[in-house]
Amino acid sequence: MERLRTLRTEHVLTLRELAEAAGVSKDTIWRLENGHSDAHPSTIRKLAKTLGVQPKELVKTGGSDG
Repeated sequence: MERLRTLRTEHVLTLRELAEAAGVSKDTIWRLENGHSDAHPSTIRKLAKTLGVQPKELVKTGGSDG
């Protein structure tokens, strides 16, 4: 979820700050940002709400591969 990292840095939030605001663990956010894990729908909703975006904004891909 590369978009998650972009939005977090645009909001000038650390992993810990976003985790506390969204009610998820810092490790979960790190794993999502680094592609080590897929997010549960409830986690996506929490993060999107905290960042002020629609959930689909977090799962959007950068483009098509063909």
